[in-house]
Amino acid sequence: MRHRELVKFACVGAVTFVVDNAVWYLLKLTILVEHPTTAKGIGILVATIVSYVLNREWSFRTRGGRERPHEAALFFAVSAAALIINVVPLYLSRYALDLQVPHVDRFTQEVADFASASVLGVALAMLWRFWAFRRWVFPAEFGTRG
Repeated sequence: MRHRELVKFACVGAVTFVVDNAVWYLLKLTILVEHPTTAKGIGILVATIVSYVLNREWSFRTRGGRERPHEAALFFAVSAAALIINVVPLYLSRYALDLQVPHVDRFTQEVADFASASVLGVALAMLWRFWAFRRWVFPAEFGTRG
């Protein structure tokens, strides 16, 4: 059961990875050029909504017992923490390491953005979400710690 949930969770992650990055790049290359972390945050928020529906109805469909409003509140609380976890590497890359134009060329900036936000940030947030969703949001049985 756990293996099947992990595979489904990873598939949902793949879909939301595409949604997140599509929104992020659309915003950061158009109206939020000067605010890449804000653009990333918006991309994550859109992907989080998609993630809730897919995880609720597919990945963890056989779990839980919580009422939907309570479950949704927990899901979005866990996801809010994941959003922070996800944007911290991008913020550090851009502002602490100065991996942005004019300190580096545009190609280096974009590679650093992708590596920090879409690889490292997503990986850290994914680990957090999988653990927290199983433990608190979609427990094996209501009231257990999964």
